[in-house]
Amino acid sequence: MTFVYPAVFTPHKDGKGYHASFPDLECCEVDGPDLEDAIENARDAAHNWITVELEEFDGDLPFASHEEDIVLEEGQFIRKISVTIKLLPDND
Repeated sequence: MTFVYPAVFTPHKDGKGYHASFPDLECCEVDGPDLEDAIENARDAAHNWITVELEEFDGDLPFASHEEDIVLEEGQFIRKISVTIKLLPDND
């Protein structure tokens, strides 16, 4: 199953790296020393967040926000992060 959520990227004030947060995934935030790493870290964090939600809360995931509904501060930008999770049958 593939999930796509928008992530907001904010350049660090010192110009070295980025902070990424997901408006729809509570407390799902990461940093990276450059944009490529920040995107990869965001993908990993979203994967972990979604996996925990699916396992512990019966898949009650939030809907993804529309990009135009997200208010950005100066310098911030949005990238859609795609996460693929293979759902296996429950063996209880």
